[in-house]
Amino acid sequence: MGFGYQVLGFGAGGGVPDLDVDFLVVAGGGSGASNYHAGGAGAGGYRTSFPGGTKIAISAGANTITVGAGGSGNNGPYAPGNNGGVSTVSTITSAGGGAGRHTGAPSEIGNGGSGGGGFYTGAGQGNVPPTSPPQGNRGGAPGTDGGGGGPNPTFPNGGGGGGAGSIANDTGGAPGSANNITGSSVTYAGGGGGGGVGGPNPGSPNAGGPGGGGTGSTSTNGAGGNGTDGLGGGGGGGMQTNGAGGNGGSGRIIIRGPATAAFSVSPPTNSVTSDPSFKLATFNVSGTLTYDGGG
Repeated sequence: MGFGYQVLGFGAGGGVPDLDVDFLVVAGGGSGASNYHAGGAGAGGYRTSFPGGTKIAISAGANTITVGAGGSGNNGPYAPGNNGGVSTVSTITSAGGGAGRHTGAPSEIGNGGSGGGGFYTGAGQGNVPPTSPPQGNRGGAPGTDGGGGGPNPTFPNGGGGGGAGSIANDTGGAPGSANNITGSSVTYAGGGGGGGVGGPNPGSPNAGGPGGGGTGSTSTNGAGGNGTDGLGGGGGGGMQTNGAGGNGGSGRIIIRGPATAAFSVSPPTNSVTSDPSFKLATFNVSGTLTYDGGG
């Protein structure tokens, strides 16, 4: 008489359980608007568990990682910018930064991880879609919302983009947030500065926010500065008739697990680094994180 045996499968991980890890997920920053009064763009959404937040689980085997690209700047007459791309890992998604606004037309929404700066008609809203804690803040708009203004109050500079650290309440981009998940403090997700109309304001309020925000142009026909890649900074607004909006900076994803975790990444532009007390998988572009146990 024979005996039947049931073989229990454990999936691709061969019985390796999920691993709880810390994360930093930064989306791509938006691009700034072009020409006069051009709004700076919002920073990419910023979400993290480090330190002391709720971790996420990664599964044994391959895990898909998506890193958002920065929005591409335009050089059309009075053209708004473009939103940045989303970044995603496991259950966490950070929204791309909101485009720099211009005329306030219905097509110029400017909402995103952090909101794009506006001109008179209001700024883009941050933390869209909403997360808890918030992934970003709204932009600024001269003449409204406590926004900046310019040397000439009738023709103010564009508003600055919002950042992870605060709302933008002037023509300068809002600051990002500092994080030391790598063991060193780095500031991410600063907003882009608003574009000028005829010269800088005192104190250079058109500066990009700390954390990779691009500078808003204050030179004749000057382009806005680009947001910094890997930090998710918003692009700066352009100035006058040929001032293109700055590009947004690309995002970044960092996964932090125990030092014993067996991580590998692809493509090779991403990396795995070790420390005596932790291991990091850093993603500068979209790819795959493979976990083979050891956690």
